[in-house]
Amino acid sequence: MPAKRIEPGLSPTRQRLHEIIFEADTPAGKRFDVVLLWAIVISTGAVMLESVEEIKAAHGPLLTTVEWVFTALFSVEYFLRLWCVRRPARYARSFFGLVDLGSILPTYLTLFIPGAQPLMVVRALRLLRIFRVFKLGHFVTQGDSLMRALHASRVKITVFLFAVINMTLILGAVMYLVEGGSADSGFTSIPKGMYWAIVTMTTVGYGDLTPQTTLGQFISAGVMVLGYAIIAIPTGIVSVEIARAVRAEISTQACPTCSREGHDPNAVYCKHCGARMGHS
Repeated sequence: MPAKRIEPGLSPTRQRLHEIIFEADTPAGKRFDVVLLWAIVISTGAVMLESVEEIKAAHGPLLTTVEWVFTALFSVEYFLRLWCVRRPARYARSFFGLVDLGSILPTYLTLFIPGAQPLMVVRALRLLRIFRVFKLGHFVTQGDSLMRALHASRVKITVFLFAVINMTLILGAVMYLVEGGSADSGFTSIPKGMYWAIVTMTTVGYGDLTPQTTLGQFISAGVMVLGYAIIAIPTGIVSVEIARAVRAEISTQACPTCSREGHDPNAVYCKHCGARMGHS
C-alpha cells in the first residue's frame, strides 16, 4: 500500500492530526470521533441538568466544574482544528467552525459579566452552550446526503410552501365570512382565520378558535383531513432526492484546506475549493 502524499503547507504532524480530527475512515479517527461524541453528549446533559433548579441547588459546584472541564477540552479541540488545516480563517468562518466557537465562547463570556447584571443575562449566555449539540453533525455522515437532498428539492418545496400559504389565505377568508366575524367563535379577522387554518392543517387545532356554525364545522373537518394529505407531499419530495443522493457513494475524507466533506472516493481535488485532497 503506497504511503500517503505529504501535501504542501502541511507538516507530517499536522497532516496526521488532520486525518485523526477531520476524517472517520481510519481507526484513530474513529476513536477520536467516539470520544468526542461522548464528551458532547455528557456536556450537553450537564447543561440540561443545570437548568433544573433542584439539581442545580444540590450539585451546582459539581456541574460548574464539569462545565469548565469540558470547555477546556473543547477549547483545545477547537484550536487543534484551526492548527491542522491550511487556511484556519476559512474554517473559523465555516458553519462548523462557528458552531465550535459558539460551544465554548459563552462560558468564557460569563467571566466578564459584571455581578450587578441581571441574572437572566448570565443564564441567557449559558443557555447558548446548548449549541454544542450541533457539533454532533461532525459524526453524521448521512447529514451531507440529507443537506444535498434538501438543496436539490428546494424549488419544489418553495412552490409547495407558496401553495400552502395561498391555501391558508383562502381558508382564513372563507372561515371569516362563514363565521360572520363573531367574537364568540374568535374569527374576528382574516389573519385570525389564517392562524386557525395553519394550526388545523398541521395539527388538530388548539381549541382557542372553534367554528360555531354547521358549515364552519364541516369546513374544519375537511381541513383536518387535508392536513394529512399535505404532510405526505414534502415527505415524498425529499425522500426521492435522498434516494438519489444515497446512490452516489462518498468518502469521509475532509479537504485539508477548506475542511468540507462529501467527496467522491477517488477525488483528487476538492470539489468546493479546488485544493488537492492528499491522495497518493
